[in-house]
Amino acid sequence: MIPAAFEYQRPASIEEALAIIGSDPGAKLLAGGQSLLPLLKLRLGSAETLVDIGRLPGLRGVRQLDDGRLAIGALTTYADLLESPAAQYGLLRDALPQIGDVQVRNMGTVGGSIAHADPASDLPACMLALDAELVIRSASGERTTPVNGFFEGAFTTGLGSDEILTEIRIPGRRDDAASAYETLQQPASGYATVGVAAVVFSNGSGGIAEAMVALTGVGEMPYRASAVEAALVGSDGSTASIAAASAHATDGVEVASDIHADRAYRTAMAAIYTRRAIEAALARLR
Repeated sequence: MIPAAFEYQRPASIEEALAIIGSDPGAKLLAGGQSLLPLLKLRLGSAETLVDIGRLPGLRGVRQLDDGRLAIGALTTYADLLESPAAQYGLLRDALPQIGDVQVRNMGTVGGSIAHADPASDLPACMLALDAELVIRSASGERTTPVNGFFEGAFTTGLGSDEILTEIRIPGRRDDAASAYETLQQPASGYATVGVAAVVFSNGSGGIAEAMVALTGVGEMPYRASAVEAALVGSDGSTASIAAASAHATDGVEVASDIHADRAYRTAMAAIYTRRAIEAALARLR
């Protein structure tokens, strides 16, 4: 199909881009285009103005901050991220090669995935489990916000219409921590029917001192499974303790039901894949 007519602008700087979106409420940002363009072609979405920021300087690449954290430019592609120091995180090594196809991984951007907030997207869950921080700019200045709480619903975030996500910051790697990502993919689309990202921290004697677990594909938005995390703290990391904690994967969540998985099946798979992700992370830690 052919999208509805729109104006096209390609700013030369982030300041120019911010000025455009700040004055045009009908503007939409275009980065890699792997989510937005199909929506426009199918006329499931529309835009009065497309603001192409895909070539803006300074928003691509991964660098290490003085405090050890990694700063990921919002225009960094999935392929670039997999070839960067971020690949030292097990959950990213697991998730990135499974996203879309070669074209999607070469064109799709990390910032675009976070800002688009698809309920079944893989990277939002990974960033939640890593307890990432987002850097957001507007014409009036810059702010930082935790990714936990940024997702407000399906395709809905705390990003203002006059703001651009410029950077994602993830904690530095620790020797007492390991991570993994497990997903039950929808075969045709590759999106997660259930996806689980887990980070576990050792207590020094084989058990779990702390954990961060996030799910995607299950509810209306990616979320941290706080009940699972609480149940894991202080546990011995045994099969039984992990299974008991994983049973809380959908606590407080309205589990989705669709043509790919009904509510009962998705709930059961959430527990199973949560257990698998935790066990895989713990195995890497040991």
